[in-house]
Amino acid sequence: MYLNLKESELEKPIYRIIPYKRLIDLFKSRENVLVKPDLWDDTFENIDLKAKLRTKDGEIFQYNIHERMYGQCWTMERASDAMWRIYSPKKQGVRIKTTVNNLLDSLCNDTIERQNCEHCIGKVEYLFEKELIKRAKSTFGNNGEITFGNLFKSLLVKRKAFRHENEIRLMFLDWVNGAGSEKLFKYSIDPHKLISQIMIDPRVSYENFRKIKTDIEKKTGYKGDIKRSLLYRLPEDIVVNIEKINT
Repeated sequence: MYLNLKESELEKPIYRIIPYKRLIDLFKSRENVLVKPDLWDDTFENIDLKAKLRTKDGEIFQYNIHERMYGQCWTMERASDAMWRIYSPKKQGVRIKTTVNNLLDSLCNDTIERQNCEHCIGKVEYLFEKELIKRAKSTFGNNGEITFGNLFKSLLVKRKAFRHENEIRLMFLDWVNGAGSEKLFKYSIDPHKLISQIMIDPRVSYENFRKIKTDIEKKTGYKGDIKRSLLYRLPEDIVVNIEKINT
């Protein structure tokens, strides 16, 4: 399922900044890891499904569907100072690259024979707090029912303060008996097919970049592009042509 995405965006690159150690683990384990939204920092995450429902008789109840949902955050921002500083605070992060379609396919392909599960990838909408609460109240039908589409949409809204993230989210809903007891959901991937590029933190010196690149190649066997971000590169000298200098 795709949500809030145009067809033209499905083959566009998306990015995720992760710790260097996590990159090595990704290749060794050959697993991608989704987490429960409860582990995300924003207190407004999943506000819809945490809402309490009240009947005309005054009875109050709450769904536990959110316990069965898992997600992973990516971004469409190719070059973002904020993202590097937030997710690579010690300059030890790397950015991996794939596409919207490739990411969703990796999840679907590994769970194709699994029953009672749903997959989705979608773009986050950034709303003012008042609109976000209004949207949360419209998630459920008059009788408390909720569609799969609304379930996933509940994880695709954030406050305007986070719009710099320009997020894409991969989501998984597990209906299997006993699901939801684990904080993480892991599925098998081929990282060499999923990841089309690895980018090193732009604040790392060129000398250290060469060492990191060699280390990644040695530990993972990765043959794709490994580059150093040029976000902070010095601009070329600017030359302005004038007729003469007045003295």
